[in-house]
Amino acid sequence: MAGTINKVILIGHLGDEVKMHYFEGGNAIGRFPLATNETYTNKQTGEKVTTTEWHNIVVRNKLAEICEKYLSKGDKVYCEGRIKTRQWEGEDGTKRYTTEIHVVDMTFLTTKNELSSPTQQNTASKQVLPEKNDTSTTTVEDDDLPF
Repeated sequence: MAGTINKVILIGHLGDEVKMHYFEGGNAIGRFPLATNETYTNKQTGEKVTTTEWHNIVVRNKLAEICEKYLSKGDKVYCEGRIKTRQWEGEDGTKRYTTEIHVVDMTFLTTKNELSSPTQQNTASKQVLPEKNDTSTTTVEDDDLPF
């Protein structure tokens, strides 16, 4: 393979509300933690063990605004993006690092609004299409899904 690839696909639950930051010129960035779980059976004890991995999710501009409007803690989402590591200097002068998932495509699988309203259960999820140059995002509703 001639090139390289940096692609992440996650399905998980929001661990907190979307935290927004707005910049001059109208740009925005949203951040939230996403939890993914792995369950297995311990062969020695026979008990089920669940481990949770936390991911720092970053969304930009229109996608960030859509996430802020429709998502809340506990909602389940499908995310596609890339891994990025940031470095900064802490207040004590030490170098600090964080690894983030910069999401460019997201589908809302469940939201608390859908779960709380019995008439909206089993309705289609909203899909957010990829951003183009981090400036625009389109929301599509699929109403003809069989589930």
